[in-house]
Amino acid sequence: MPGPRTHGLILFAHGARDARWGQTLRALRETVAARRPQSRVELAFLEFQAPTLTDALADAVTAGCMRIDIAPVFWASGGHIVNDLPPMLDAFRRSAPQVQVNVLPVLSELPGMVDFIADALHVLAAPPT
Repeated sequence: MPGPRTHGLILFAHGARDARWGQTLRALRETVAARRPQSRVELAFLEFQAPTLTDALADAVTAGCMRIDIAPVFWASGGHIVNDLPPMLDAFRRSAPQVQVNVLPVLSELPGMVDFIADALHVLAAPPT
């Protein structure tokens, strides 16, 4: 029997009033979880949808995670990442100092992402030959 998953990965997104907005995020979570069976992979939202990041972090700790990576599913490092995320993480770190928390790059800063999108748009928007 495998041991407890001590690594957590939280996909952190904005959230929306329309629950359908989260369908692609749930699909992303499933895909990432399938590739990382050794990790606890969950979603969290800034607003409008549950769970909040605070709740997802607490759930990860309760599940035994000692290291948690947060993947901001935001295109760029704007106000929510620069202003809203740090106080949430500060509060969490005070409540669970034994847990290592790491924030991964936003989508536009992921290696190869800009080239990947540019290539896809080049193909999709190519004029007919």
